[in-house]
Amino acid sequence: MWIDSNREPVLTPLAEQFEADTGVSVQLIVKDSSAIVDDFTTQAPSGQGPDAIITAHDNIGRMVQNGVIAPIELGGAAEDFQPVTVQAFTYEGQVYGVPYSIENLALIRNTELAPDAPATWDDAVAAGQAAGTSFPILVGGDDATTASAYNLYPFQQSFGAPVFELTADGSYDASQVAMGGEAGAAFAQWLDEQAKAGILRLSITNDIAITEFTAGNSPFIVTGPWNLDQVKAAGFDYSIDPIPSAGPEPAAPFVGAWGFAMSAYTQNELSVQRFLTEYVATEETQTALFEAGNRAPANKAAFEAASSDPDVAAFGAVGAAGVPMPNVPAMAGVWTDWGNALTEIVDQRTDDPAGTWQSMVDTLQGKIG
Repeated sequence: MWIDSNREPVLTPLAEQFEADTGVSVQLIVKDSSAIVDDFTTQAPSGQGPDAIITAHDNIGRMVQNGVIAPIELGGAAEDFQPVTVQAFTYEGQVYGVPYSIENLALIRNTELAPDAPATWDDAVAAGQAAGTSFPILVGGDDATTASAYNLYPFQQSFGAPVFELTADGSYDASQVAMGGEAGAAFAQWLDEQAKAGILRLSITNDIAITEFTAGNSPFIVTGPWNLDQVKAAGFDYSIDPIPSAGPEPAAPFVGAWGFAMSAYTQNELSVQRFLTEYVATEETQTALFEAGNRAPANKAAFEAASSDPDVAAFGAVGAAGVPMPNVPAMAGVWTDWGNALTEIVDQRTDDPAGTWQSMVDTLQGKIG
């Protein structure tokens, strides 16, 4: 099984226990997490790949399309997981992974600079300006040349412009881009206004945003649990709050899930299924994975126990109002055009933000068809 270095200390004794119980050995290979899916997709058909991999749920559709992963029968264990995590690993009606964690953005507030949680974006900006800091609120970009569709999505959602239409069962209809029309135009106009005011800046990357926030240069940052250790180390009191809405609807972040997928080419299907569903899926294992990575557990009982930590409870409350990041193959092409449109508006390269936005939507709809 290919895993990342953070999960190795937890999974190593689990693999040893599995071998002691079943006589089947589990070889754990540590790889760079950013390379796992691409390397696996290339090597699996030749028989050189692993039996299972660790992966984010939004890779599932692409791997199913490439024929490299097989469905996993969760059976009764499905009820042990938070429903959104099972939904995240579901593609075309079948489950393709055993989830172990869930994560999402929230607003982290320096309570010494802003005593009250803002209900709206305008409230946050006003509180930030009243605090007299360099940045009223921090929303980082992917890098100094690219705005972050992921970080800006909660605000886009608040204007009623989701990435795809939703079907009756809550899944995405990836044939219908839903970011356009009046709602999309309103979001694009808002984005342009924030850029003109200097509140959203392309020069503020994710790394710069957390550095400025922990230095006390803003009362607010939109970020995830992966930055909690840095926030705690800064030494000031903080609160984790819902993301303030910029439009007429609530701000809803993407919810991401991580888990383990099984190769369609494995010669050890029963053993892989047993290891994942009977060992990795347990409350004890998922609690240990949470403690190793600061990501809330997918297992309900483990999540409930972890929620005694107010940070986990707060991120979980925000995530409960979120939506799963699409796991459909079409997203691979959507991210680029979507990010380019956001970048053009935030970087003030266009005099017609609504037109730029609708052009992006039309282009994507044409590609997806």
